[in-house]
Order: sequence, then structure tokens, then C-alpha cells
Amino acid sequence: MPVSPAMAEDLAAAVADLYEAAEGVLIERVRQALAEGINSPLWAQLRLAAVGQLQTAIESVLAALQADATGAIHQAVAEAWNRGSQAGVAELGALAVTVPSIPPGTQAVDRLAQALVADTGPVYTRILRQSLDTYRTVIAQAASAPLLGAQTRRQAAQSALDQFANRGITGFIDRSGRAWDMRSYVEMATRSVVGRAAVEAHSERLGAAGVDLVIVSQAPEECPLCRPWERKILARAGAPGARTVRVQHGAVDGRMVAVRLAGSLPEARAAGLMHPNCRHSVSAYLPGVSRVPQQQPSRGTYEDTQKQRYLERQVRKWKRRDAAAMDDGSRTAANARVRAYQARIRELVTDTGLSRKSHREQLGTAR
Repeated sequence: MPVSPAMAEDLAAAVADLYEAAEGVLIERVRQALAEGINSPLWAQLRLAAVGQLQTAIESVLAALQADATGAIHQAVAEAWNRGSQAGVAELGALAVTVPSIPPGTQAVDRLAQALVADTGPVYTRILRQSLDTYRTVIAQAASAPLLGAQTRRQAAQSALDQFANRGITGFIDRSGRAWDMRSYVEMATRSVVGRAAVEAHSERLGAAGVDLVIVSQAPEECPLCRPWERKILARAGAPGARTVRVQHGAVDGRMVAVRLAGSLPEARAAGLMHPNCRHSVSAYLPGVSRVPQQQPSRGTYEDTQKQRYLERQVRKWKRRDAAAMDDGSRTAANARVRAYQARIRELVTDTGLSRKSHREQLGTAR
């Protein structure tokens, strides 16, 4: 069967869920610490004196998260590799190509998993620093607000907590200066690695069977990076660049056929094909046997999919606001916004034919 980063999407989501669940716990910890004794005239002094207790609680959450995430990452990469390898076996079997026995890709799995663990390592430092910084900021704003006559202490604390819940914990800032919330960053990084594991395992299987060409599928709502490679034939490995080659017919010994290559698979991936969230797949191409698929209409547009992702992020943001709510009024308002954005998602999928992905609207469950 063809291989695609999408076949490992659920594995990346499972890893990202751990971080989002931890984020919800941290927001709750900060809220509880701030709410304690909020009506006391000595509230600010008492809360600042309790920073050490909050830090200990946060570090406990982070220790559990790091242990869980490291294990989940290794498991996800290993499963993605296995899925890609099995996809290659199934595809070769369907094409009546002999499937040779090859050793498991243990070293490749370990290499990819360790790289991802290292890439997500700085997130833990960010989590601790941003949580404590938010706690101190809320205390400062809430302590000064009544003196200025603008808000009560509780209102000021809620306002500052809302800002924290709105943006979430920033996991990464890219070269353009865009701040990625923790879940989005971790899921993007994990999707990239597990997708790569699946594709590499599939390619390894094809190569062991002597299959050197692959073809790219058409995917609905394709992005501009992938569009140039749709329905194109690529060399599984080797030099980049479009060219025409003469190769052995896939079913007739001694017969040569001309095949137009758009480039190589590594070249296409370097240009953006099979990026995180990519819906394209690659499959074995047997010269003279395989056929280029007909172009099919899309359900919606790439812009529609990006709008859906925006609405999903808004649902999760307002669910974080619910977790940060210090009173029933704030909680009711947050829940109303959740329902409003979910209604917009329902309207979008009805109008475009896109699939609703309810799991992307969830914050996950903390253990």
C-alpha cells in the first residue's frame, strides 16, 4: 500500500496530547495558587512567598511529562517505521514482487527518536519559566489594580490569567518570529519525524526488492509546496533534476521503456513534499505496468483546511480559558465561545465537504 506521513498522524497527536494535557494541569496549578487567600490584605506577600511551592509542583508535572513523552516518542517512531515497512510489504505483495527479508531498522528508529527528544528538550525549560513568570505577573497586576481603581484584585488576576490561557505556553519561536504554542510545536516536530520514519521504512523495503521508482499521489486540498510533485514519477534515491531515463520493464524481461522523472524523492521532500500535515503518499512505480492516476477534484481548498485549523485552535484556546476561570461568570463565557467556534467548524465542513476532526478540538486528558 502507498505510504504517507498521514499514516502516522495519530501517533504524533498522541504525543502532542501529553503536552497539552500537562499545559492544562499547569494552568490549573497556577490558578489554584493565585486563588488561595485572594481576599486577604496580605495576599500579594503570601503568594510571592509561595513561589517555591509552586515551582516544586510545576517541576513534578514536568518530570512526569518528560518521562511519559520520551517513552511515547520512541514508541511512536518505532510504530511509524513498522507501518511504513508493512506498507511496503503489502504493496510489493500486491504487485507480485518478491519481498526479501531485511533486518528491522532499530538504529534508524533510535536515531530519529533521539533527535526528536533532543529537539523538544528546550520546551521543558520554557514551560517552567513561563509558568512562574505568569504567576509573578498576575500577582503584580492584581496587587496594583485596586490602587488604580480600575479593577478588583480578582478581576485583574482573571484578566492576566486569561492572557496566559489565550496564548498558551510558547514552545518555539521560528526564524520569522512566529511563536508556536506548545502543542502545535510538539505535534509539528513529531509529525515530521514519524512521517519521515514511515517513508524511510517504505523506501527501504522497495529498495531491497529492486524497486527504484515511486509515484506521488494526488491529495485533496494540496498546498503550493506539494502541488508541483502531484502525480509525478520520482527516483526513490539518487541525483535530483528532471530527466528521461530508459529502464527495465516492470513485467517483461529484456524490454526497456522510457520514463520521464520529475526528480528524486529526496529532492521532492527537501522542496516540501510530505511535510507535516501533508496528505500525499508515494507508492511503487513499475515501468510499463503502473499508470499515472487521473486528476480528481478536491472537496475544498488548501485555504479551507487552514481556516479549519484556525477554528480548532480557537476552540482549544477557549477551553484553556475555561481551565483558568476563577469564577462561574468567566467559565460560562469561555464555554459559550467554545460552542460558537464549534458551530463555525460545523458550518465549514458542511459547506466544503471537509472532514471534521473532533480530536483536534480536545485538550487531552492528564494522567
